[in-house]
Amino acid sequence: MQKIIFLIYLFLLLSNPVWSKSINDSVEIYLLNQLDDPRGFCIDIKGHKLKAQINKGLQAHTCYSYQGEISPDQGFNSLKLTKNQFILPSFNVCMEASSLKASTNLKLEKCDRNKLQNFEWSNKNEIRLISNRKLCLTVGQEQSKKGGGGTPVHLMRNLSLELCNKSLNSYQAWSVRK
Repeated sequence: MQKIIFLIYLFLLLSNPVWSKSINDSVEIYLLNQLDDPRGFCIDIKGHKLKAQINKGLQAHTCYSYQGEISPDQGFNSLKLTKNQFILPSFNVCMEASSLKASTNLKLEKCDRNKLQNFEWSNKNEIRLISNRKLCLTVGQEQSKKGGGGTPVHLMRNLSLELCNKSLNSYQAWSVRK
């Protein structure tokens, strides 16, 4: 049911003529549980906004949308999400699993639709690797690390693919927003 609601939301978002003008409309992907940051955690490229370093991979980071817009290092192509591609258009790269095994990191690579780049939304708001649906995108349970900016200071956590587990729902349930 939640997957249907998510797809309806994306459809309505994309069918709005103001938002459907560009294929590069961005949304941020955020963890439903805010954990220890009231601004929430989003999927983020390590580094700072347009200076992000794609070779360093992805992390969970304070969502920048509180500043009034989606940051380029957190902005995913909303149309491609409906096709199981997690593309960051400002950097022209895709989210990719390092392997098909649990506890693997996420990296950024040229988009080529290989089996390590295809993810789907489950009906439990999980982001699963299609090649191994037992693996869910998971925010680290460790204490947040403080970043170098923001007021209050931005927080960061590790991001990996772990076995999907109801007890990890607070770290594995995601949504999108414009």
